[in-house]
Amino acid sequence: MERYETSIQTRDLSGTLANIVIRLGALAILVVWCFQILQPFLLPAIWGIIISVAIYPLYRSLTLTPLMRGRSALAATLVSTVLLALLLVPTAMLTKLLVQNTASLANTVRQQQFVIPPPPDTVQDWPLIGEPISRLWSLAATNLAEALKLLEPQLKIVGIWLLEAAASAGMGLLLFAAAFVVAGILLRYSEAGHKFARDLSNRLAGERGDEFANLAGATIRSVSQGVLGVAIIQSLLAGLGFMAVGLPGAGIWAFLCLITATIQIGVAPIAIPAVIYVFATSDTVTAVVFLVWSVVLLLLDNVLKPLLLGRGLDVPTVVIFLGAIGGMMMSGIIGLFVGAIVLALGYKLLQAWLAPEAVAPGDPDS
Repeated sequence: MERYETSIQTRDLSGTLANIVIRLGALAILVVWCFQILQPFLLPAIWGIIISVAIYPLYRSLTLTPLMRGRSALAATLVSTVLLALLLVPTAMLTKLLVQNTASLANTVRQQQFVIPPPPDTVQDWPLIGEPISRLWSLAATNLAEALKLLEPQLKIVGIWLLEAAASAGMGLLLFAAAFVVAGILLRYSEAGHKFARDLSNRLAGERGDEFANLAGATIRSVSQGVLGVAIIQSLLAGLGFMAVGLPGAGIWAFLCLITATIQIGVAPIAIPAVIYVFATSDTVTAVVFLVWSVVLLLLDNVLKPLLLGRGLDVPTVVIFLGAIGGMMMSGIIGLFVGAIVLALGYKLLQAWLAPEAVAPGDPDS
């Protein structure tokens, strides 16, 4: 009798486990299927969420003005449209220039049309690196094809990276515009979105859900304004300056300025050689004006960051660096921005979870 009852219990347990496995399998298939369907829209959606959170204080202030009289739909449309127009025009110009410069550079390399002057005699006297640099430089000046063969693996990597960056620039521009449309819609329904975010954070983090939600919003605003906002402004101004003085490959240099500014190196590694080149090739007035423009550009970082980067929300440079580089490798130009913000957000949330007393989430609406 006992053996019979044990057998029945075993069969019941096996049936229950089988039902659980089948249900979990069906749920997993459904989740994966939904993810694959929505995957093409995830990047612009995430970027749109980041933009809407970043510009929410501006949207709220505009909604409360007598001109708007609380018309949230009009305020959301106005904010997203104006900001998109302000950023899209110079971004489109530099994107077009980047594609043209990259294609021109690739064609020049392919046809071996570079004209390289011989190295100065002083190069050979540099310690440690002088002799190999002078030897390679002299070879490039006399036989460029042979010099390129020595650097072929490195040139292939750089060339592929530049071509991929140029190819993704156009798609990045479309995603950029689509993200602002998403941001406008999210701002229009910001109250419902705010409630959903709090409900989700409370479900995931329990009593500390509101704290994590506030911290997430403050971190997104801080990094997007204080890091990415400054980087975009600096790279756009640098690109316009490069175009004004006729710097060869202005689009490529502006793109490199965007990368170096985003990963917190700054635009100095690009701007200083550009100033030297302009002084060597242009008239004195143009060179001096460009020098003043570049100095203002370099000082802009020290002025804007303290104003835009929220207090108490400092993120280590290595986190921004890894997020920006990893995001760009994974998702192109838009990933440069999204990766930095997402990794910074993950870092701050992990920091708050490990040491809650050391993190101040701040005002979620500030």
